[in-house]
Amino acid sequence: MQNLNEILSLIDGFIGGSDWFVFALLASGAFFTIYLGFPQIRYFGHAIKAVMGKFDKAGDSGDTSHFGALTTALSGTVGTGNIAGVALAIHLGGPAALFWMLVTAFLGMTTKFVEVTLSHKYREFDEKGNVAGGPMYYMKNANFIFFGKNVNLKWLAVIFAIATVLSSFGTGNLPQVNSISDSLFTTFRIDKMLTGAILAVLLGLVIIGGIKRIVKVTERLVPTMAFIYLIGALLVIGYNYENIIPSFLSIFTDVFTGTAAVGGFLGANFTYAFNRGVNRGLFSNEAGQGSAPIAHAAAKAHEPVSEGVVAILEPFIDTIIICTITGLVLLSSGAWNEKLNNRFELTDLKILDGTWSDKNTEDQQHLHDYLLHGTGNIENFTGDMEVANGLIVNEVTVFHARSVADNVVVYKNNELYNGNISVANGNINDQGGQIYLRGESLVHSAPLTTRAFTRSILGDYGKYIVSIGLLLFAFSTTISWSYYGDRAMTFLFGAKSVIYYRIVYVIGFFVASFADTTIIWTLSGITIALMTLPNLLGIFWLRSDMKRTVKDYWAQFNDEFPDHKKKK
Repeated sequence: MQNLNEILSLIDGFIGGSDWFVFALLASGAFFTIYLGFPQIRYFGHAIKAVMGKFDKAGDSGDTSHFGALTTALSGTVGTGNIAGVALAIHLGGPAALFWMLVTAFLGMTTKFVEVTLSHKYREFDEKGNVAGGPMYYMKNANFIFFGKNVNLKWLAVIFAIATVLSSFGTGNLPQVNSISDSLFTTFRIDKMLTGAILAVLLGLVIIGGIKRIVKVTERLVPTMAFIYLIGALLVIGYNYENIIPSFLSIFTDVFTGTAAVGGFLGANFTYAFNRGVNRGLFSNEAGQGSAPIAHAAAKAHEPVSEGVVAILEPFIDTIIICTITGLVLLSSGAWNEKLNNRFELTDLKILDGTWSDKNTEDQQHLHDYLLHGTGNIENFTGDMEVANGLIVNEVTVFHARSVADNVVVYKNNELYNGNISVANGNINDQGGQIYLRGESLVHSAPLTTRAFTRSILGDYGKYIVSIGLLLFAFSTTISWSYYGDRAMTFLFGAKSVIYYRIVYVIGFFVASFADTTIIWTLSGITIALMTLPNLLGIFWLRSDMKRTVKDYWAQFNDEFPDHKKKK
């Protein structure tokens, strides 16, 4: 598993985790924001009226309402990214990572507007009469001009559709149930395999009914889960009121300097915070990824722009509101840089040669360099690690979750271990999963948010809010992503292929409930990039088409709704 994670991390480093990828994402959002005159600001009020159905017409074609499409798309984006993803971003990049998540969301509001409008404009209906839309259809059907000649981009559509199928597992399926089972195990000690089995059955019952049943579920789940989660979060923030202003300021003051070492956190520089913040921002709101346009294509609308403006609301709700509140919970509670007792994930674990302390200033700098650059005087340990009555005898340092672990105890089959453990380049031979370590270290993802929610008047009961919220958030995300995947399968192989996809989707959901967390998150980063890059290329190529479509919409709108007349 450790070797597999290292291979996946290497691949992710060249695409989703690379600097050029996050720059491409931000540059696309910035370009369209300027090119279209800041539509996320100018059309925001119009978007609220549109989602309320004020401009609907009888006979509009589609499978669902504006609100239904929005909640389905939101259920696909409001998931572990808002609970586990924010915690992971701050764990990796410090408070400044949240700033870059917000920047990504602001620019992403325009990106969503563009991709949803184009996808809705070029949607089709499959042989069963259901809407089939998404970026693969504008890539297939739009008139692309390259050096004065028509260019067919169906090959790009095929790449995107294949990536969507892969990403439905890497984004919407595997990490969602993994976070659910991890949270329920931490909170209620419910066996992960049992959690996966029960939810897999429920998932199958929902997705077999297609988009109409999915919309019925998400229209109820999204408002409920948002209300429960936000109430719990506000209780934590209010309980730690004295930390609200310092926490909020740290999001902005650390942007260009990076976050210094504090508590168990060993620090992060500007580049790392920027990269992780943008990357997690994309995972949270999926702007530019091309997923939400598939849900919005099903909306009843006579004009594609009328659905595009509705999509503006998604990154605002998902990231600017919910992720900011989660970030303030983590920062104001102080849990983000505290070492907490936990069972160590082997893929997050390294054994370092020699003894190093995060309390010593000189050691702290060496650890910082090792962590961010892989440089310095620190080397990974290789050899036999001797353990006596659960305690490590060798002069080594246990490094877990990007922090120096304290009070480490080694177990085998839930009993204190005696003997030697083979270690190669810092990686432990887990001997079939029988050996594990416990101790105090930083934690990340859902366990970190769970711990932060206990820092309120609710005490330990706060963790139940995270577990329930995560269950609802993540399960609804999985439901929505099954629809994205089956639309991609329809594009590639026809409507008859969907049933086979759904079977594999449910099986994968079950298996991921007890698989390794770190590997799943790494895989997720890769699949996100594989979807995003073709989509960004496609919408940039259709920039003139987009501008004409917007201009035509406002001209028609001003004629049809003179009481709501708006400047172009």
